[in-house]
Amino acid sequence: MTVSGKYECITKTPMGDQKTIYDIVVDGDSFSGTNTGSLGTLDLRNGKIVGNRLTWTMRMIKPFPINFEGEVEIIDGNLSGIIKAGVMGSSEITGKRIG
Repeated sequence: MTVSGKYECITKTPMGDQKTIYDIVVDGDSFSGTNTGSLGTLDLRNGKIVGNRLTWTMRMIKPFPINFEGEVEIIDGNLSGIIKAGVMGSSEITGKRIG
């Protein structure tokens, strides 16, 4: 199973639904890429793949600094999991492969 590609996602945050595009580039059992949305583009860092499970971190600077931790499963092109946002708690993320 390859998870490389673009995924159209919605994260249900305390500030409302956040629509973003994840662009994932796999390299063995790790990955890198970007998450692009209305607040700009964040780099995916420390990406790890175990089976169909992906984990990574992101760092946002504006409008305020915050670290994110992502953990999702990708099955048949569908992505689901959680994004942890420090003191803001965890938010559900879902998405589908678009490219």
